[in-house]
Amino acid sequence: MISNRAQRKGCKDCQTPLDFEFSFAFQPIVNVREKSIFGYEALVRGIAGESAYSVLSRVNDENRYAFDQTCRVKAITLASHLGLDKVLSINFLPNAVYEPEHCIQSTLQAATETGFPINKLMFEITESEVVLDPAHLRNIFEHYEKQGFITAIDDFGAGHAGFNMLANFIPQILKIDMELVRNIDTNSVKQVLVKGLIDICQQLSITVLAEGIETDAEMLYFKSLNVELMQGYYFAKPGFQCLPDVQFS
Repeated sequence: MISNRAQRKGCKDCQTPLDFEFSFAFQPIVNVREKSIFGYEALVRGIAGESAYSVLSRVNDENRYAFDQTCRVKAITLASHLGLDKVLSINFLPNAVYEPEHCIQSTLQAATETGFPINKLMFEITESEVVLDPAHLRNIFEHYEKQGFITAIDDFGAGHAGFNMLANFIPQILKIDMELVRNIDTNSVKQVLVKGLIDICQQLSITVLAEGIETDAEMLYFKSLNVELMQGYYFAKPGFQCLPDVQFS
């Protein structure tokens, strides 16, 4: 549950300035069937391209709300400046959102001011944070979908992103964690698990995205299972403050 202290603070902290700066790298998400770029995921980086950890290690209970809100605005603004006309995927911290209709206002304002289409914004719940209130998270996702946003679960199969989370709400996209993807073409256990997961997603009308693709064999295996959306170094590494292109074979 959300703490009483957090409830008292509410969304006021969304406007609290941070005492550190950060930027983004962007990594393509591709559609292998169409041989096209579906979108780009915004990955937090230091202002000189430092690692995500150098930024995330400075996020705490006091500034997590401001950080989450600032991430959204910065990602949308930078992507718009770079001329992105595809889907923009942004990770969000579920415990930093209290009342979706209020805390989403800065996101909507940034999209309006930059002319970025609402229906091309995808919000991924990050696996790095324990969801304290599943019902609240379901409310967030339902509200986001009503706004026209795309919803996704990131890194499914790792951290806190598991079947308990999936049982509480149905996202539009589910990203299979890279540890399940790695060497799947030669790992029979991973093959059984992933095939079962894909079957579940098909029954629930969830689009599957395989992330962390690094080899031709991994790509071909998922393609053989009719998984069209993929992401990973095989296609392109994240580009700092730029939109990397993808050369399809």
